[in-house]
Amino acid sequence: MILVERSAHVVAPVEAVWDVVQRAEQLPAWLAGVRAAEVLSGEGFGRRQLVQAGRGSAHEAEVIAYQEPTLIGWRERAKGAGARAEARTEIYVQLTPDEEEGGGTVVRLIVVRWPAGPVKAALLRLGLRRVGADLEESLARLT
Repeated sequence: MILVERSAHVVAPVEAVWDVVQRAEQLPAWLAGVRAAEVLSGEGFGRRQLVQAGRGSAHEAEVIAYQEPTLIGWRERAKGAGARAEARTEIYVQLTPDEEEGGGTVVRLIVVRWPAGPVKAALLRLGLRRVGADLEESLARLT
């Protein structure tokens, strides 16, 4: 398992941030590396969505954590030729009201990856800086 986490303060109330981060169609606007996203079925917990990365890959995702208005998380599995079913990624967005900064919201982004084997794990570890940079860019887009 590989975990990368970043957080930032957003000058907006939790409800306003939630309105953006919980909508699949809004993912390309704020989540770095996402080119398109669409809901396949459902809403809230259990919602299924298709997420297309800027690098051309597509991932079917299922919402596995949903606590309005403070937590959403989804699990992605790669689709298409060469995709390995045991490889998966979970992404969590946690929102906390920030009383100390004069209001606003602390946004915490967490990416957890389970690579498909030791070679993929080594490659993912080499790319941790990029994952962290993508999370920082995502936070900047939200602010």
